[in-house]
Amino acid sequence: MACSSGTCQSGCYKDEYSVNDENKKQQPVKANCEGSNGVSARGGVANGHGLCIKCKVNETIAATHPEVTGRGGGDSLRFCADCFRSNLFGKFKFAVTSNGMITPSDNVLVAFSGGTSSRVALQFVHEMQLKAQKNFDASRDRSLPVFGVDVAYIDESSVLSNDSDRAIDEMNLIVSSLAPPAKHFHVVPTENIYSVDSTARRDRLSELLNAVSDTTGKEDLLVQLRMLALQKIALENGYTKLVLGTCTSRIACHVLEATVKGQGFSLAADIQYVDARWETQVVLPLRDCLTEELKMLCSLDSLKSVEAFQQPRSGINGLISSFEENPSRESTIVRTAGKLTPFCFNRIPEVGNDNSHLASQRRQKKYNLKPNESLPPESFCLVCNSPLKKPDDTNLDEFYNGKTSAQIYMVACSSCQYQILPKEPSSLEYFYSRLPQSMIALAKDNPNNQKLLRDQIQDCLLSDSDDGT
Repeated sequence: MACSSGTCQSGCYKDEYSVNDENKKQQPVKANCEGSNGVSARGGVANGHGLCIKCKVNETIAATHPEVTGRGGGDSLRFCADCFRSNLFGKFKFAVTSNGMITPSDNVLVAFSGGTSSRVALQFVHEMQLKAQKNFDASRDRSLPVFGVDVAYIDESSVLSNDSDRAIDEMNLIVSSLAPPAKHFHVVPTENIYSVDSTARRDRLSELLNAVSDTTGKEDLLVQLRMLALQKIALENGYTKLVLGTCTSRIACHVLEATVKGQGFSLAADIQYVDARWETQVVLPLRDCLTEELKMLCSLDSLKSVEAFQQPRSGINGLISSFEENPSRESTIVRTAGKLTPFCFNRIPEVGNDNSHLASQRRQKKYNLKPNESLPPESFCLVCNSPLKKPDDTNLDEFYNGKTSAQIYMVACSSCQYQILPKEPSSLEYFYSRLPQSMIALAKDNPNNQKLLRDQIQDCLLSDSDDGT
């Protein structure tokens, strides 16, 4: 039954016609304020035959691909397929160019898990390389080289006790099917972070993970070991950038996880476009893309993804990831967390006067970042490599000089102290003995940590001047 309120905006019909004060008949109000092109003025798709809100010519995805509509899609369904692809790739390219993520001289390693996010990241980086190659072939002087691209997969079958051979074969087929230039596909097991023989590697990794009793802590440690494995591949093969497929949805989950775990101080380090605290810089070109958008693109373009076996997340991580996906909520979470001040390593280091340097200058102005020399040096957690708020000077000095058992807690963040590090001194010493040397070296050899130690003993150092002042 129609309502009688003159101010009603619910889109209901007032009987057959509405009558104004002059008793003149008006056409019935269209439900949901439907426009002439079939698109709701409130932002939804009023019918299945609306026109794209961008080009105003082609039909929307909701009309041409009804099978995608049932999976959600939100505002993406208001675009036609071509405009949707263009819009999504535009987000990716803007993130790359505005932050100087990839330059012509770079050698890029794409982390590929087989999922939709890393699949789209690989596809977009590949398309950028193809365009760069065409420009190189068409130019006369050929002054700008074409950046290299390879792919890496970290095999965790020894940890998860599953057979990943089929998934690896499918991923290898995906990589090899990309148009030239050819891309090398690295398949490296997690235990390769150890420098001992293969059998001992698995034993050491298993002993390390078994030393962690907390389920959430074990998952977080495995994430850190995966990053160490990727960094090892990058360093051994001369890659300058590591591309991850981390998207808005995943970052939103991480924001909630880090908040619950008490990692508020270091949160800003993990959610930026660039993370240069690693020796091989890590970049997130899909930071502004939602999971549902990436899934829709894979469906529209038939981009094959591989469902590699992954152990279901549990503990705090599992609880947060089990929330119902809500794109608007995810975007709001990331946008709110993005107001946190980035660290000095959340940008590409300025080397020379190339395009990446100019992009870094633009981003410094946008986020009001201070110059590197004016920022206090950072010290990093031994386990997760997160910035520490205020490390104890004495414990840092003793730890770097080999006194480990009592000082491990003091060079770890609060989250790792409570969820990863064992409480008993003997178990703590055993845990430390099972850590890969690359993780210990990362904490000891970090230039920021060394600068921190130098600042601590600055008053005791002799001056370079002749008079000793």
